[in-house]
Amino acid sequence: MNENHDFAIPTLPCRSITETIKFYRQLGFEGGAHAFNSDYAVLHRGSIKLHFFTHKELIPAVSSAGCYIRVQDVDRIYQVCAVNYLPVSGIPRMDRLEDKPWGLREFAIVDLDGNLIRIGQIIQR
Repeated sequence: MNENHDFAIPTLPCRSITETIKFYRQLGFEGGAHAFNSDYAVLHRGSIKLHFFTHKELIPAVSSAGCYIRVQDVDRIYQVCAVNYLPVSGIPRMDRLEDKPWGLREFAIVDLDGNLIRIGQIIQR
């Protein structure tokens, strides 16, 4: 990522930093607990960055946290995530990749803590 441009980094809740790191590493993310605060994690996959903070009282089924990640090659990222065989319902889960009528090709992952992560790219028409 070119650090000379403005960008946003989602900060999402999780019940366990250790379990969150383990889950996201299976999806190709790197990083881990923050060096100065073990209740916080910094994860990245290429230029994608996600931060997580500990929220022990979090109830995944009622979480409304999430983010949208716009990428250049959603098919490649989907293939990496699909090898983990996440269920298609419940928590965690992964929706299938599809072209949406609003001009995006996308899929979604709901992580262990109910965070909705949508990943997509603009469809070239």
